[in-house]
Amino acid sequence: MAVTARLGAVVACVVLAAVAVAPRPAAGILDPVDFLALQAVRRSLDDMPGSAFFDGWDFTADPCGFPGVFCDGDRVAALALGDPRAGSPGLTGRLDPALGRLSALTELSLVPGRVEGELPASLASCSNLRFLAVSKNLLSGQIPDGFSALSNLRTLDVSFNQISGTIPPSIAALPSITNLILCHNQLTGGVPSFQDSSPLLRLDVKHNALSGGVPTLPSGLQYLSLSANKLTGTVDQVLPRLTRLNFLDLSMNLLEGPIPASVFSLPLSVLQLQRNFFAGPVQPSNDVTIPMVDLSYNRFWGQLSPLLAGVGQLYLNNNRFTGEVPARLVQELVGSGGLQVLYLQHNFLTGIEISPSSSLPSTVSLCLMYNCMVPPVYAPCPIKAGSQNTRPADQCPEWRG
Repeated sequence: MAVTARLGAVVACVVLAAVAVAPRPAAGILDPVDFLALQAVRRSLDDMPGSAFFDGWDFTADPCGFPGVFCDGDRVAALALGDPRAGSPGLTGRLDPALGRLSALTELSLVPGRVEGELPASLASCSNLRFLAVSKNLLSGQIPDGFSALSNLRTLDVSFNQISGTIPPSIAALPSITNLILCHNQLTGGVPSFQDSSPLLRLDVKHNALSGGVPTLPSGLQYLSLSANKLTGTVDQVLPRLTRLNFLDLSMNLLEGPIPASVFSLPLSVLQLQRNFFAGPVQPSNDVTIPMVDLSYNRFWGQLSPLLAGVGQLYLNNNRFTGEVPARLVQELVGSGGLQVLYLQHNFLTGIEISPSSSLPSTVSLCLMYNCMVPPVYAPCPIKAGSQNTRPADQCPEWRG
């Protein structure tokens, strides 16, 4: 029995020793190509003063644990460069072409900072890329034509940079694109046409130097902002198809012609058409319930429609409207209804049914200056409305003072 006991003890020691020296399960090892690509990305970028984003990028450790690096197995699947907290400093430097070697990448984002240079054309090799957002930096150059290969791309946001050149028509043909945000750049040329089958929901190209007409757009579009460009032509054939719009801003262009009545029936939260050359009467077919409608600084004419009384903020100033202000508009304004702002200055209106002793609620704004009438109530107007209460009589054939 003693021999048996000693033999059992020896076997137990051998087993314990074997357990002690057995290798631990290997930690995930990043793909060598991705590892080298991340090193190149790190060399091309630096923290702005006050940022400590790259303090956690120690390449003696597992890169999948780095801030902003998200892995799927041994591949980098998402890369969020910079600290995303509001108000935190961003990064400086350039985006290295090595980003294109992260072939499993599905998301790439860059926080606002001072990153300059061009968008790497090599990103076209990231065939799985779904989300690309590099807003509010100093990026320049053109949108690479090769991005047409990104068949899975859903969001492209290069807003608030210095991107120039034209919008490649191939971008409009991307089969998965839902959000195209190119605003506040230096883009020229036209807005590309989209197939009606495009899944595009949001198109924002405001504050560029785009020219030409408003193109064919997919009927499923929900957000459209073309403001502050040099667009010309009419929109009466384009807008009626966009029945799902909830935001429309065509302001500060050179657009002309009439506005179809159907626009006022869209499920919009904002309708901004100001500072164009739109003309003709404004005749909604039903009560308008859009919270904010701005038609100012155009060439609209005719009488005001009482169907606009359901608007929250209504800017009709600097047009050519005539006749009397509908009583329904006044009732909504004075009676503290939904109408809170009614700007009618710089038209040819001849009257308004409101008592001179009426006290406007402090929550509403009314401006009647420079029409073909003496304003019956005092209401503070914007400074740019000028100081003349009434138009000269020779401009008002229906009113002689």
